[in-house]
Amino acid sequence: MRLVLIRHAEAAEGSPDELRTLTAEGREQARALGERLRADGIEADALLSSPLLRARETAAALGLGEPEADDRLAPGATAESVREAVAGQGETVAVVGHQPDCGRIAASLTGGEEPRFPPAGVVVIEL
Repeated sequence: MRLVLIRHAEAAEGSPDELRTLTAEGREQARALGERLRADGIEADALLSSPLLRARETAAALGLGEPEADDRLAPGATAESVREAVAGQGETVAVVGHQPDCGRIAASLTGGEEPRFPPAGVVVIEL
């Protein structure tokens, strides 16, 4: 399985945290990332996101399919919760989450260092 691990795009400040939206720049970041992934031949069998608004907006803007929110991908997600969420979802699954979770998950799944995860950052991992 190929996991496309994505950090949500740039979000506006605000409260409550779970209702923060993407900025105009964030919407553009997500759209451009989706374009780049499609140009690289990535077609997701499933697109999962954290239930927080900024992650759901990022997932929708990627244009990789109909996103599905999954509580296991909320802030605090782990490599194990991602494995559980993507199980049985297809050969290529895109997941939109949060930092520092994305970096920690990538390091745990690859056995390497935590990668840098700027807003709309992505790491593709073969599981």
